[in-house]
Amino acid sequence: MNLFDKIIKPTSWTLDDGSVIEEKKSRAPIYIILCLVVVYFSLKMTQFDFARVVKNNHQFWTMLKEMFPPKWSYSKEVMTPLLDTIKMSFVGSFLGSLLAVPFAILAAENMTKNKVVVQAVRFVFTLLRTLPTLVTALIATYIWGLGTFAGTVAIFIFSFSYIGKQLFEQIETADMGAFEALEALGSSRVKAFVMTIIPQLLPIYISTVLFNFEGNVRYAAILGYVGAGGIGMIMNENLGWREYPKVGMILIILLLTVMIIEAISKLIRKKLT
Repeated sequence: MNLFDKIIKPTSWTLDDGSVIEEKKSRAPIYIILCLVVVYFSLKMTQFDFARVVKNNHQFWTMLKEMFPPKWSYSKEVMTPLLDTIKMSFVGSFLGSLLAVPFAILAAENMTKNKVVVQAVRFVFTLLRTLPTLVTALIATYIWGLGTFAGTVAIFIFSFSYIGKQLFEQIETADMGAFEALEALGSSRVKAFVMTIIPQLLPIYISTVLFNFEGNVRYAAILGYVGAGGIGMIMNENLGWREYPKVGMILIILLLTVMIIEAISKLIRKKLT
């Protein structure tokens, strides 16, 4: 019996009393066919042309060759926008992560008994996560003007919704035994939460915050495309003027920055565990 037969035909077992037990037929072929149909219609609707991808593939390598060797003297001009990118990533991540804590408590069903409040806060998290960071940054530039402040607001909103979603789910899976014991002894809910739940969640929370900050440094690099400041603005400018050696220098510095941040973040998470 080949693999296809095993998938289509159910396996059967004969018991000692002569009765036969058959395994339920696998639905895997149906799911595979549905996935292929969805992929086919998705390609049709998006007008994806694989032949064009293959035909124009050489342009990517041509652009990459022009980026290297990079223009090393341009590195001095990259530093200020790079620091702006790191600063708005850090401030947005830090403030968003802090504000997410009280709202995550309100969104946790085991901490907040009012179902209306729970659903309302969860709706806010869902709504804010639905907005792409790039769109949020674009809206922020219309409200507060071009610059890093708009980028900081966009990163703050994303961090608030992302950390809040992760945290309230972690609160709901926390061990409530010690919390309920302290409440039974007359302790307030706030004190019981600080004494029993926070020690459980603090390492996970810090790890999530660090991971969020790493991602925000990468996201902030493209926020400049909508005028939200940072290294993305000079990258967009140099790509527009086809200054590929300068773009190569920007990419190298950005790569090294992200690697350093990831190494520091990994070291901190290792200490926490």
